[in-house]
Amino acid sequence: MKRILSFLIVAVMLVVTLASCGGNTMTMGTGGTAGTYYAYGGVLGNHIKSTAGITVNVVSTDGSKANILGIDAGNYQLATVQSDVMAYAYAGTRSFATEGKLDSFRVIGGLYAEAVQLVTMDENIKSVSDLAGKKVSIGASGSGVYFNAIDVLTAAGLTENDIQPQYQSFADSADALKDGKIDAAFIVAGAPTPAIQELFTSSSAYLVPIDGEIADKLMESSPYYTTYEIEKDTYKGQSEAVTTVTVKATLIVSTSASEEDVYNITKAIFDNTDSIAHDKAKELSLENATSGMTAPFHKGAAKYFAEKNITVESK
Repeated sequence: MKRILSFLIVAVMLVVTLASCGGNTMTMGTGGTAGTYYAYGGVLGNHIKSTAGITVNVVSTDGSKANILGIDAGNYQLATVQSDVMAYAYAGTRSFATEGKLDSFRVIGGLYAEAVQLVTMDENIKSVSDLAGKKVSIGASGSGVYFNAIDVLTAAGLTENDIQPQYQSFADSADALKDGKIDAAFIVAGAPTPAIQELFTSSSAYLVPIDGEIADKLMESSPYYTTYEIEKDTYKGQSEAVTTVTVKATLIVSTSASEEDVYNITKAIFDNTDSIAHDKAKELSLENATSGMTAPFHKGAAKYFAEKNITVESK
């Protein structure tokens, strides 16, 4: 009798535990452990668990493309990705030309800006057009930064052949700028970016605006870009705001996720932005969540935004 009673108590406790966490678990792909995706993903995961009752296991990955492929393979149900890389995957172009169009993910919402920052120490470089003939770091070949740089150059009437391209990481770009080995570098990340902070602290660096006709052409041809202002004093000695363009760190979800779960996740994030303990949470808003997306939203997310009188494309 005691054994039966003990078994019943354990069973009841298990049911209560499962009920308290919704009996539901998702895995979220993020990025490297030293990056913003991983840290922010951990904060979002804890917030989703405490607010929506869905357990989120956050894992470190190789970033946007790996996360989308992971969702496609069924390894992840949630992921943080760049909005432009997401667009390539949904269209089956550029970095996803080999894999082809993927239809296994949907959008929950944009999270924060990943600004296209053009940094230089050359006083003669005042605009993108001034990069002609210069040594310019444009990121690793085939990377997200590479395609961002090519997009900006194209909007300015330049090609890769019009510059002396260097294919370098953020850290290598900063070192090369300090050593005078390159003239400018494209760095795509949330501002302030550590590699650029170091340049502004130790050298006479400044940001080149990406605005006006160049920004207009860029957004017309690639709607996943939006304009963005890097506020003055973001970097040491930056006395004026600088306008540029940005892609967005975006939260996506597997198509296999239920409408109810995705609705609850979306509501947990965007109804409670003040409760998310991360600096980038300051950028959470309904406008940022829904603009500049070129892949469809999950129906659960669309249901939430509809309650806020915002209509998004869903599938």
